[in-house]
Amino acid sequence: MRPDAFLTSDALLGVAIGLGLAAAAGFRVFVPLLAAAIAAKTGVLELSPGFAWLATTPALAALAIATLLEIGAYAVPWIDQLLDVVATPTALLAGMIAAASVVVDVPPLVKWSVVLIAGGAAGITQGASVLTRFKSTTLTGGVGNPVVSTMELIGAVVTSVLAIFLPLVALLAVVLMLVLVTRKVGRLAFGRRAARAITPPSGPPGSGPPRIPRGGR
Repeated sequence: MRPDAFLTSDALLGVAIGLGLAAAAGFRVFVPLLAAAIAAKTGVLELSPGFAWLATTPALAALAIATLLEIGAYAVPWIDQLLDVVATPTALLAGMIAAASVVVDVPPLVKWSVVLIAGGAAGITQGASVLTRFKSTTLTGGVGNPVVSTMELIGAVVTSVLAIFLPLVALLAVVLMLVLVTRKVGRLAFGRRAARAITPPSGPPGSGPPRIPRGGR
């Protein structure tokens, strides 16, 4: 491999594809892996050395079954909340595997750096999904959760397809989404701290500053 191999257009596209698939894993764990497997099986996507198993028939069958089970489970209110406990670490792992499977022709240091970043991208999208579902459960008692789950599934499918066929567009969308999520979380965290800091402490009646009688000094 040439020292500047990681600067080639193919390598950069691989990085974009990997980050896009990783972000999709935050919405649904198995959808981007299934999309990558189908794309590799049909010759659309090149897999990294050591990941040829992803395009095998047994792997495709297992991922398809896992995807259907995941979709069905998330359609049931309250069960989806329990799944989030398991899905959060699993999404990070799936995002890292998805990125590692498609990042090619780059030095090992660059590849595994991208893999770690991909895990972070999957974690951020998964965290946003968890917060949205928690808010839906709080406001609707779980009735609105299937709508949230449907939107997450659409997000996972669209992001995966964009990552494979329009990787640069997917990368731009992922960056914008991560910026928006980070800013929103920052406002929620630091906004509440600021509100607490400027709110005067409450005390018993008459504990405020002394009043000066009119005409007095």
